Amino acid sequence: MEDKLTMSNQDIDKLKVIHNVLEHRLTWPQAAQQLDLSVRQIGNLCVRVRKEGNRGILHRLRGKPSNYQLEPGLLDRALKILKHPRYQGFGPTFANEKLLQDHALTLSTPVLRHGMIREGLWKARKHTPPHRAWRQRRNCVGELIQLDGSDHDWFEGRGPRCVLILYIDDATSRLLYAQFVNVEDTLTLLTTTKAYLGRHGRPVAFYVDKDSIYKVNRNATLEEELQDSSPITQFTRAMTELGIEVICANSPQAKGRVERSFNTHQDRLVKELRLAGISDKENANQFLWKTYLPAHDAKFAVPPVNTTQAHRPLLKTHRLDEILSIRTPRVLANDYTLSCQKRFFQLLADQPIRIRPKNIILVEIRLDGSTHLRFKGLYLNFKAITKRPAPQLLPKVIKGLPTKPTLPYRPPNSHPWVRYSAIGNPNNRNRHLVRV
Repeated sequence: MEDKLTMSNQDIDKLKVIHNVLEHRLTWPQAAQQLDLSVRQIGNLCVRVRKEGNRGILHRLRGKPSNYQLEPGLLDRALKILKHPRYQGFGPTFANEKLLQDHALTLSTPVLRHGMIREGLWKARKHTPPHRAWRQRRNCVGELIQLDGSDHDWFEGRGPRCVLILYIDDATSRLLYAQFVNVEDTLTLLTTTKAYLGRHGRPVAFYVDKDSIYKVNRNATLEEELQDSSPITQFTRAMTELGIEVICANSPQAKGRVERSFNTHQDRLVKELRLAGISDKENANQFLWKTYLPAHDAKFAVPPVNTTQAHRPLLKTHRLDEILSIRTPRVLANDYTLSCQKRFFQLLADQPIRIRPKNIILVEIRLDGSTHLRFKGLYLNFKAITKRPAPQLLPKVIKGLPTKPTLPYRPPNSHPWVRYSAIGNPNNRNRHLVRV
């Protein structure tokens, strides 16, 4: 006598179809179409039902533990490790990676997430992504590089606050260059760009925001309008001389690849620095270049549509020391001196080109701190001088003190104005004099 079996409605329907196959009322393909199974599965079910009876329709793991069941106590050990202060704030995905990498514990991320929520280590949150229009990636590496900086407490109070500068490729999401700096300004961006150009060459375009480093946020002056030219920043001027286009995004979402990348780094990189015990900018840069960037690109980078390299080499005419500099126009004074940033310069007599007062001289301050003067593309000979003393001003009259009254000037009788005055003027005290 066959034991009692507990079946679901789906199992009963499946058993009925298999009996029809065994009784030659249905063919294997017809039964496969009804049960949405393969023909091979129908044959296996027929063999099992013929040998085991109705029990053969049931799954072999019915009433048995799953083959993928966690090892007893594994989840508890993982949660105990994550309660350590060094793992504070870790998300389930990143925490699961560190458990496998540092502690050789293998769990699925959903199981770990449920355990962390139960223990209060993670808070479930609803994610409602905003609607955005999709933009296709560029095809080649170096065709478009998204450039931006993030001011963040990267060392969690263990060290000074700093800025992370990122150069991310639009075609592959690779971090082609990154560096921790003190502040995001023009000189810093020129310095990091010089390092990027030395490693990869010249990209086709940089995709940036509308910060004043990249775009002059004012209207053109009257002189600029007459010359039909628009104002340009030092960074954009340097990139134009190198043949690199600077594209300004109209919104942060437009360059979302680098913006979303910062969300990842502010989570993962901060915790990686914590685990490595790094709290200064110099060691953080070494960790960034040697460890973090290769691991990040191996995990998140995607292959490009076209493997052609879009970076162009630096030419001999691209003198980076001259191009990547701050150039400020100054008017040459009559004594052949000029001033810039509270410094004074005297032009020497021996010059490679004729210069005159009122000429516009470019003061070029390079990344190494040296200063050079340019006129019509040639460098001038000069020397630095100290500030000239200000002229001595006469003391002002103090109000309230008595002053000596001044009388109107009356010329003497021998003065020509008196001698040759008109005869007959009743107001002339010397009217009796005649012209000789």
